[in-house]
Amino acid sequence: MQAIHSNWTKPRTDACGSFFVEDFDILTTALSALKWREKNGTIKMATDYVGYAFYKDRDMLQLWDEVTTELDDIPKSINAQQFWAAGKLFALKNANTPVAVIDTDFIVWDRLAFDNLKDITVIHREELYSDVYPDIHHFKMARGYIFNPDFDWRLKPANTAFYVIKNPDLKEMYTREAQEFMEYAQQGDSLTYMVFAEQRLLPMCANALGIHTNEFSSLEKLFLDGERYFTHTWGMKQQMRDDMSLRRDFCMRCANRIKRDFGEFVPMLEKIPEIKCYFT
Repeated sequence: MQAIHSNWTKPRTDACGSFFVEDFDILTTALSALKWREKNGTIKMATDYVGYAFYKDRDMLQLWDEVTTELDDIPKSINAQQFWAAGKLFALKNANTPVAVIDTDFIVWDRLAFDNLKDITVIHREELYSDVYPDIHHFKMARGYIFNPDFDWRLKPANTAFYVIKNPDLKEMYTREAQEFMEYAQQGDSLTYMVFAEQRLLPMCANALGIHTNEFSSLEKLFLDGERYFTHTWGMKQQMRDDMSLRRDFCMRCANRIKRDFGEFVPMLEKIPEIKCYFT
């Protein structure tokens, strides 16, 4: 199955003045792409000119079957600081179904039975914590915007670090509703607005179309034994920034796994300035 990585560099470039990728993110990106190609199919990186140049300068384009600069076309009306993950939504909008959407810090370690999957399958559902997923009155929208009356605000959101979407009508509705929400949203906190557009709208749209949102696993099961099948480093990143020994240990384990499983890529990766120390 075709999968999509995405990297919209504008949020980081606007916030920091330049674009960079941390060592642990480069290593998980490589493992994520290589493991997908080994076990599950082809994978594309949807990025922009800055991202393309970053990967090209480090000879990383060969990690993917295709690398595009399509995210340069994200409308300027999208607030990059407020909607820092919008690149994923526009990459999906441009894709054909069926497709797997996978974060660059998410690794699928084994083959998936795609034929058994339904219209939409997400890695897991999330609880409706009010500080992250507030009710409708929290959102300040520009004049002319109306929330879809078919949306059920009682539904649990979907974690979208990894999901497979097969239904083209759902893909079209989800990306359309997300783009409209982002374009009409007034300035607000970047967490609640972004996760509404990305993680809450998906099951809302599915339900409005009469589609059940399936799950690969649950958060509880992933904590217990998920590492055998899936790895997601999102919650560990700040810990690695704060603890250099943890960071080095994680990066060394990634480098050793690449050496073991994808030795042909070591000559390329060991030249990358940010990670070469882990291959020597």
